[in-house]
Amino acid sequence: MSLKIALAQINFLVGNITANIDNIIASAIHARDRLHADIVVFPELTITGYPSEDLLFRADFITAANNAIYQLADQVTDIAMVVGFPESDGDNLYNSAVVLHQGVILACYRKQALPNYGVFDEQRYFTAGNQPCVFEFNGTFIGLTICEDVWKSGIIDANKQAGAEILLTLNASPFSAGKIHQREAIVCQQVKAAKIPLVYVNQVGGQDELIFDGASFVTDSHGDIVFRAEEFKEQISVVEFEGNNPVLNNCAPLYKEISSDYQALVLGIKDYVRKNGFQGALLGLSGGIDSALVLALAVDALGHDKVEAVLMPSRYTQDMSNVDAVKQADAMGVKYHYIPIAPAVNAFTDMLAEVFTGTNKDTTEENIQARCRGVILMALSNKQGKLLLTTGNKSEMSVGYATLYGDMAGGFAPIKDVPKLLVYQLALYRNSLSEVIPERVITRPPSAELAPDQIDADSLPPYDVLDPILERYVELDQSAEEIIAAGFRREDVSIAINLVDKNEYKRRQSPPGIRITSRAFGRDRRYPITSGYKGI
Repeated sequence: MSLKIALAQINFLVGNITANIDNIIASAIHARDRLHADIVVFPELTITGYPSEDLLFRADFITAANNAIYQLADQVTDIAMVVGFPESDGDNLYNSAVVLHQGVILACYRKQALPNYGVFDEQRYFTAGNQPCVFEFNGTFIGLTICEDVWKSGIIDANKQAGAEILLTLNASPFSAGKIHQREAIVCQQVKAAKIPLVYVNQVGGQDELIFDGASFVTDSHGDIVFRAEEFKEQISVVEFEGNNPVLNNCAPLYKEISSDYQALVLGIKDYVRKNGFQGALLGLSGGIDSALVLALAVDALGHDKVEAVLMPSRYTQDMSNVDAVKQADAMGVKYHYIPIAPAVNAFTDMLAEVFTGTNKDTTEENIQARCRGVILMALSNKQGKLLLTTGNKSEMSVGYATLYGDMAGGFAPIKDVPKLLVYQLALYRNSLSEVIPERVITRPPSAELAPDQIDADSLPPYDVLDPILERYVELDQSAEEIIAAGFRREDVSIAINLVDKNEYKRRQSPPGIRITSRAFGRDRRYPITSGYKGI
């Protein structure tokens, strides 16, 4: 017997139940009429979008989500739909999946494994289910699971023992570098052990800091992948099962690590701007590597006509910085403004001259320059309704090498989770597609250009030393002694760790940014601002 199962790898908007219902209906009709599917499977918490966070505490929100199930059942016929929703039984809330067909609820499953680590906080909201769910459809017995369930041993086996011949799993599995390979390896290992084919449908799209990469897939009972949807793209696909075995279909190739990071960042910018209703984006373009990468990402995400750049030279800005910034703006077809900050800096210097009498120049004067730029950029953002993108990278955020209310001012930080060395790799990758970032921007020593002949290495260890230390301390939670034992100089480790520890207050005030590593600041790494802990 043949069974056609559609995988609806769709981009939903968290909280907009009405729009999500419309999206589900349109996708189900497409799967039925164009792909001739018998069943269409949607991602985890389809109705509300994922993650809905504390919207899940609102009774009106939960009521609307539960009512939506009956609305869907009435409006779509002649195709079964598997839809995720927050199910309320009056006392508890469950992360559930419901099967709808011909106006009837065929089955309802409650997620058993509720993740509560990293970016996940499901035990804050949901009660865990404790039973497998298997339903019969056209003579085939089908089991249901949700995301974390297939990462835990025993749950797939329980479905098999309950009679399941095919397993459907609804997912909202966020992107991080290398996650897709880990995801496929774990699922395929579980499937191979249980000897049951599996349909894995993943969400796609950007949601604040999180990126969902799609890459939905189907495995046969041997744990071999017979179909894979594209990464980072909405796609409705169908896989045919003959005798409960999936027929070999197209397997979209996976991006390599650097290119997947780049695509994740592009999608994150695109969806943040689109879903929040901005008219486009703007940024300060300095002639440095960070702003050059952010400009390229923004143009690739939104189109050159939706992005503006602002050149704001100071008295310390070298001519080549302006030349390279203009060269890139022209290469990418981006409108740019030239607004020197000297008049504003002079005005503030004059205003503060009396109060500053008897003091020496220090970073205060450097920060005034950065804050003048922040005021200019925010004024343009307010006037034009465009999102201001900040250009700080993860290395800078880690050690506080950024100015509050200056270069940290803005609405979204695309490369907040991108270490400096990766910034260079991403720039080189983008230039391999078409050369838009001037070579000199990539090869010259990085500098904030807020003081005479300033370079980053004056204040920090070289990035090829700093970034590995930060990875070990921030992402891997290694101690200072462990890092030193790995071959790093105690002096460099001490500088890096002390800077990380004392700059939590800055990171807490930075804009949200796209998560691409397994340990980003914010959702993943939550440290107190006021703390007596010292890492070294």
